Amino acid sequence: MADKVQYDLVSPERLLRSGAADMVVVPGADGDFGVLPGHAPVISTIRPGVIEIHEAGAEPLRIFISGGVCEVSADRCTVLADDVVAVADMDRSDLEQRLKDAEEDLAIAKSDAEAHHAADAVTLLKDMLQAAR
Repeated sequence: MADKVQYDLVSPERLLRSGAADMVVVPGADGDFGVLPGHAPVISTIRPGVIEIHEAGAEPLRIFISGGVCEVSADRCTVLADDVVAVADMDRSDLEQRLKDAEEDLAIAKSDAEAHHAADAVTLLKDMLQAAR
């Protein structure tokens, strides 16, 4: 299986997905990076975005993550994700309503903590809407 990279997508609760792929594209904090077999070892924080799992002859599997950490070795890519949603399962109208609600929460925030929480939600929902295009 030297022509494949093993991958694990893990949430704090459980292993979400595991398998072998031709390439895994990860939204690193400093930009997207592709993981192929034989990749140099690296550990990177992950920004909110879409992980793409590429397998020959198929559309990439696209999974939105809200952040986390990625560890890469020559034959494995392990993503420890905070929150995970398959892009195909995203409902654009629901995300738009949630964004509107979060923006309203931000506008009426009474404390710095409330404002910070609402601003984080607005940013995350905008990232999710971008992924759901």
